[in-house]
Amino acid sequence: MQGLLNFLYHVGAFSRLLFYMLRGLREIRKLPGLIVQSIAHIGLGSLPLVAVASVFTGMVASVQTAYQVRDYVPLDFLGAGVAKAIMVELGPVLTALVVAGRVGAGIAAELGTMRVTEQIDALELMAIDPVRFLVLPRVIAGTIAIPLLTVIAEVVALIGSAVISYLVVQVSFATFFHGVQLFFLPKDLWGGLLKSVVFGFLITFLGCFYGFHAEGGAVGVGRATTRAVVASALAVLMFDYILGSLIYG
Repeated sequence: MQGLLNFLYHVGAFSRLLFYMLRGLREIRKLPGLIVQSIAHIGLGSLPLVAVASVFTGMVASVQTAYQVRDYVPLDFLGAGVAKAIMVELGPVLTALVVAGRVGAGIAAELGTMRVTEQIDALELMAIDPVRFLVLPRVIAGTIAIPLLTVIAEVVALIGSAVISYLVVQVSFATFFHGVQLFFLPKDLWGGLLKSVVFGFLITFLGCFYGFHAEGGAVGVGRATTRAVVASALAVLMFDYILGSLIYG
């Protein structure tokens, strides 16, 4: 019974925060400065970490794909297999998980600290909507920044994969990118970007939700941060399956 009550509480709290956030869209013209600032924090701040993770992902994808297919198909098709894996799955999901660990935790810790130190209550006393001021810019920024990071991650991963293919597997750059071009489908690209848009919304919204409802001092902030990261990672994997089935199934 207690588990059911907790579930219903969370559904109500999610719905309430989402409703107030959507209501705040009426005054979005007042938020461009906050949105740009949040995009810079999420996008530029995460760029080095995403780039490093992506280049090694592309490298290992190239080596492992060559190992698996070298006895069955010519390695001329290596670029095609790696590119599809990166654009459809590895790019969006890896970027989302990296950003969830950095940005989701940061948002939850920041808003959780504001909650336990009563700064959010102070905003309400000054007749400032905390959802419009604190939540909406971060969610919009995440929905914009994470697809941009995904594009950069996919480009970096393909470059890393091409370099390793040339150095280790002896597949020339021309052959590698010819395979990429030969089997490229627009749905591979826009499907992955659509997933990254949803991932961006989920990561920032869940980070805001758990931070906004933190309680219990420093321990509560740490608990909210942990829950935000875990919930974001699970949501990314779950919606990756759902969206993948809808787009490519």
